[in-house]
Amino acid sequence: MRILIAEDDTIIADGLSRSLRQGGYAVDWAPNGVEADTALVTVSYDLLILDLGLPKMSGLEVLKRLRARNSQLPVLILTARDTWREKVAGIDAGADDYLTKPFHMEELLARLRALIRRA
Repeated sequence: MRILIAEDDTIIADGLSRSLRQGGYAVDWAPNGVEADTALVTVSYDLLILDLGLPKMSGLEVLKRLRARNSQLPVLILTARDTWREKVAGIDAGADDYLTKPFHMEELLARLRALIRRA
């Protein structure tokens, strides 16, 4: 199971990567939207964890481009943006789930397992 983490905060990305690898997942990291979009075109992933506040290209734009390519890749938005309007915009853009920061790792892992089961 291969997961892409698109997250510009290195501390969060490192913690997520370590936890996911301990859980048996293969993990790649993209620190900005351009690198995330490129990785999604060139590598086959089973799930995307996507921050909305990415530099160079927003997470929402990465998501829109992914869905424009007709990708069915499960996407979990993980962001500090917590208003209901931002949540609706993320889901309407094609996200499968939306989790706000700060978060509990156990909740994130449970949501990932649910998304993987559905896929």
